[in-house]
Amino acid sequence: MLLSELGGKEIINLNNGQRLGIIADSDIVVDEKTGKILTLLVPENKFQIKLFSDSSTIEIPWHTIRKIGNDMIIVEL
Repeated sequence: MLLSELGGKEIINLNNGQRLGIIADSDIVVDEKTGKILTLLVPENKFQIKLFSDSSTIEIPWHTIRKIGNDMIIVEL
């Protein structure tokens, strides 16, 4: 799968069904020595209205990804 194909996929937590964000809004952390993806950095509360804005992120370790489907990515956090 190409990175560009991940762009519009929604990230869902398998344990509670929470919508965590969309890959297009996320950053990735790559191990410079191995080239492996370590973590997805997803802006927190993308789907929720907040009274106070902040720039916190949810760190999703790459190894917690359980399934990449047509429209979503399932993670187990």
